[in-house]
Amino acid sequence: MTAMIRDTRTGWALLLSAFVVATCGLVYELLAGTLASYLLGDSVTQFSTVIGTYLFAMGVGSWCSRYVKRDELRVFVRVEVLIAAIGGGSAALLFLLFDRVDDFRLPLYGLVLVIGALVGLEIPLLMRILKDRLEFGDLVAKVLTFDYIGALAASLLFPLLLVPHLGLIRTGFLFGFFNVAVAIALIAMLPNSRLRGEMTAALIVAAALVVGFFGAERVERAAEVAAYGDTILYAESTPYQRIVLTKRADDLRLYLNGNLQFSSRDEYRYHEALVHPALSRVASLRDVLVLGGGDGLAVREILKYPQVRSVTLVDLDPAMTALFTRSGLLSQLNGEALSSPKVRVVNADAFGWMRSNRRQFDAVVIDFPDPSSFSIGKLYTVTFYRELARALAPAAIASIQSTSPLAAPNAYWTVSSTLEAAGLRARGYHALVPSFGEWGFVLASHGDLPAPAQLPAGLRFLTPETDRFAFHFPPDMARRPTPVNRLDNQALVRTFEAEWAKVEG
Repeated sequence: MTAMIRDTRTGWALLLSAFVVATCGLVYELLAGTLASYLLGDSVTQFSTVIGTYLFAMGVGSWCSRYVKRDELRVFVRVEVLIAAIGGGSAALLFLLFDRVDDFRLPLYGLVLVIGALVGLEIPLLMRILKDRLEFGDLVAKVLTFDYIGALAASLLFPLLLVPHLGLIRTGFLFGFFNVAVAIALIAMLPNSRLRGEMTAALIVAAALVVGFFGAERVERAAEVAAYGDTILYAESTPYQRIVLTKRADDLRLYLNGNLQFSSRDEYRYHEALVHPALSRVASLRDVLVLGGGDGLAVREILKYPQVRSVTLVDLDPAMTALFTRSGLLSQLNGEALSSPKVRVVNADAFGWMRSNRRQFDAVVIDFPDPSSFSIGKLYTVTFYRELARALAPAAIASIQSTSPLAAPNAYWTVSSTLEAAGLRARGYHALVPSFGEWGFVLASHGDLPAPAQLPAGLRFLTPETDRFAFHFPPDMARRPTPVNRLDNQALVRTFEAEWAKVEG
């Protein structure tokens, strides 16, 4: 009777391990795909290639399981320990390697292949271990049921709980610990002197994963120090992005997901060029909408117009707007713009917010990140610009940051083509921002653009002369035929990636 009870408990423990290993396996796959999209851009391409490589590797692992002729339990335990060590530390390792290797894709896909092959070994081995405890039909049904439930758990936990609250590196270490815990539990449940070496290895890996979990912030900081080369004042992973602030001498820089957003030395050039060519041309300027721009620097420029009575700022990440409201150093940079009684901050996805918005505005300032991924690219589509047209009052003007017309001319002019496809008139202009190079913007309106009114006092860069010059393009930046960026083709993202890849090598 005791042996029967022990055998039943062991069977259920092994089935439970199927749930754990399936959850862990999918988490490692999601970690690799998310890291690839964060660091390399183009989320659809990165996720597609990572998932395809991972599934291929799982198939290889399943095929290789046929060569395990005996000691399936020992091999299974060793596989769990290896997956825990490699998969658990994969996110940390990839972050550390990103700026230290010439081709980041080699370690990325190398790890995906190794982890996928090891995960592919797990289920066939588990089924062979359980074959004497369950009927074949019952065995397949139960193992696959636990496997699929584990996959569902991972797919829900990863975006809703793990990444927002733990971040990518801690999530990797945590699930590595779950993997090694399965190995330890099985060894403890099935005492066998031949597995003492495996127990020692499992305990060492478990200890290393615990240390890694609690030291994850140091790992992330070490990777960022190597990447940025400056003193890091602030770093935070939010549900939406990685925010990093660096400082060198008097230069304060903001990075989102590793991409420079501004340098305090010349951000005034960018934000004056973004805001004033539009607002100075609006005859009756009362209500202004800002999409993106959670740093409040565009709002600072807008508040230089005393006739403005309200500014609505829509930015996805509450951590960004809170940081630039409460931090003394940062609120000083934006002139405490986000604390102005004229300003209302809305933390929402701009795409969804615009579709539900029923107000019209006298001016709209759009300061989204460059279209380096499909999730951002949707904010540059004809679908989104139709909503923009609806939000513009009859005499209103919008300004849109539109990447560099010198480095990525086809991407730049695609924005104009897309605005025109949405029924708006578009007129491009550019300005030199040393941190970025020659940078481009587009004005959009229902009718012809009037001559600029008097610019507000105290500007450091924009003058009536520089404003006029900004609308002239030399041949290397001149307009050219470009496609319309639509939700179902995202032509802009692919063009942007291809053009910037040539510039960055």
